[in-house]
Amino acid sequence: MILYPLFQWTVRTFWHAIGPVEIRGLEHVPASGPVLVIANHQSILDPILIQSFCPRPIHTMAKSTQYASPIMRRLLPRLLAFPVRRYQVDPQAVRNVLRHLRQGDAVGIYIEGERSWDGRLQPPRLGTLRVILKSGAPVVPVAIAGSYDVWPRWHRGIHRAPVRITFGSPLRFPRLDRRRDRDAALDDTAATIMGALRRLLEGSGR
Repeated sequence: MILYPLFQWTVRTFWHAIGPVEIRGLEHVPASGPVLVIANHQSILDPILIQSFCPRPIHTMAKSTQYASPIMRRLLPRLLAFPVRRYQVDPQAVRNVLRHLRQGDAVGIYIEGERSWDGRLQPPRLGTLRVILKSGAPVVPVAIAGSYDVWPRWHRGIHRAPVRITFGSPLRFPRLDRRRDRDAALDDTAATIMGALRRLLEGSGR
């Protein structure tokens, strides 16, 4: 865990060279106990920023292709990331989420499953919704706005722009053990979470 706080300190100290960051709603993050931190995804910078400014460590899903590099394969676990295979069912990633929650950890998932192509909110991944309903853990919605302007998808350079991160009030969903019950609740769960993210984004002017 030595590398994680060093990573946080470095980002908090030197990010001002790229642009200002405004943080709202940190009081909504539970000080302890299991929690799912569910965020939108505008840029590759999002995990760096959200994990740096969140008051507690977050174990975050990261796409499995990032582990192809030997350096990243050693670095990512030290930054509390664990792999997930995108666009397919990944039972191991689900087990990792549930294990961390049982241990009382905070777990971060980007509900769109990939970075936005145009900065706008994309539809949620059904697998993430199912994990939320399987766990029954409280959900803290997190809206990050402006990171797309700093580093859009497929752009090579970073641009100076303000970023705002807003942590919303925790959302509560029932723990549903049966798959058919989870499937029946998918639409309402998606509407609640995505509605919360939209309101947070609108409140930040994005």
